[in-house]
Amino acid sequence: MKFIVLLAVVILLGCWSLFIGYTEISVSDIFTMSDRQSLVMVASRIPRLAAVIIAGASMSICGVIMQQMSHNRFVSLTTAGTMDAAALGIMLSMLIFPDGGTYQRLSVSLGVTLLASAVFMTMAERIKFKNLVFVPLLGIIFGNILDSVTTFIGLQFNVVHSMASWLHGDFSSVMQGRYEIMYVSIPLLAAAYIYADRFTLMGMGKSFAVNLGMNYNTMFRLGLVIVSCVTAVIVLTVGMIPFVGLIVPNIISILYGDNLRKTLPLTALSGAAFLLVCDILGRTLMAPYEISVSVMVGIIGGAIFLYLILGRRVNAG
Repeated sequence: MKFIVLLAVVILLGCWSLFIGYTEISVSDIFTMSDRQSLVMVASRIPRLAAVIIAGASMSICGVIMQQMSHNRFVSLTTAGTMDAAALGIMLSMLIFPDGGTYQRLSVSLGVTLLASAVFMTMAERIKFKNLVFVPLLGIIFGNILDSVTTFIGLQFNVVHSMASWLHGDFSSVMQGRYEIMYVSIPLLAAAYIYADRFTLMGMGKSFAVNLGMNYNTMFRLGLVIVSCVTAVIVLTVGMIPFVGLIVPNIISILYGDNLRKTLPLTALSGAAFLLVCDILGRTLMAPYEISVSVMVGIIGGAIFLYLILGRRVNAG
């Protein structure tokens, strides 16, 4: 029942999203659209809707995986330096392959993101003071270091302006033929669901999982590959979008528990719905101008993140 309700919400928000934009298209125009309206719908709005849904679902599920791997509720793509690593990889790919295409940039970004994710998880595993807030704080520091390296390299080679589209999340540039690489995320999300029970065991601790016969290291590597690949694809296509992989998994966990077999579909739909709401707000609050989705998510997600932190501290007290 919960799944059906969330699915209905995503469908309704998606339909609403299709009729928002500079070119006026109403529901009554569906069967009588002009050539211009048809072009806008097919080449821009439908690809944008698909990109928003895939990005929201993907980042939310990646957030769940990272939290299970690190045993910390506040670890995510935003607070582990994962997105900053993807941006650094894109920067390096622009220097290594100046005339390279999407797949060359994706390969370099994936390699850097995978390496950075492994480094962060290793640091999180080895630190002794594993406070609920300290681990993500470590990740934020790590991300800032990666961001500083990206900026330094950009300034040295005068490519900072070329990086602007990847450092600032925005769906306005999503067009037919320029977003299809995001479909790579779908089989990865399917793999996450197939191994949902094992990721649930990972969240209970390495010793517990190994005692139950799970190959912990193999699952750890699989988790890193899923998170790194999805992050690289999203940052390469639409830029850096904060907080989605942090707040959505926490809210679903509070409401429905930690059995990933049951909650992963809810997490995916909730992430898609949340990002759709932020995208719709960004397109309507200052219409016909548009506020980028990263700004909307940063405001709303940041407020929810603060509430989660303060709420946990109050409960702990």
